[in-house]
Amino acid sequence: MHETTAPAAPPAQGQAARVPAGLLYGLRVVVIAHAAALLVAASLAGQSVASGEALTEAHVMAGLVVHLVGLAQIVFAVLVWRPGHGAGWPALASTALFLAGMAQHVTWSALGAHLPNGVVMFGLITAVLIWVWSPRAARRK
Repeated sequence: MHETTAPAAPPAQGQAARVPAGLLYGLRVVVIAHAAALLVAASLAGQSVASGEALTEAHVMAGLVVHLVGLAQIVFAVLVWRPGHGAGWPALASTALFLAGMAQHVTWSALGAHLPNGVVMFGLITAVLIWVWSPRAARRK
């Protein structure tokens, strides 16, 4: 005897095929905060180079804020990915951003490594920022 089962019907539009709105909204807020913190840190870096040592401490403090917000971004990206069944690459990009930020502390005196690493961080945060506001972010895998 051969038993056939009908394929599951796709969920109705706007139903179960979406990442929970609260998780996605939280990730959006944290990604915006992370991008803003990176912009402030980069601005303070440029100003500290132009004005000498005056704004170096402010640049370091902004870097600490980048790390703290980066940790929160990892948490929300993992929550969107695992329980939310969203895309996994933002969690990997968020982790790479955090590790690149840690590398910034190691390479602070070597501008040949510090500046390109900062550019990589801007590229990663821009990719995540664009994705998190796209319609694809709300879709489940």
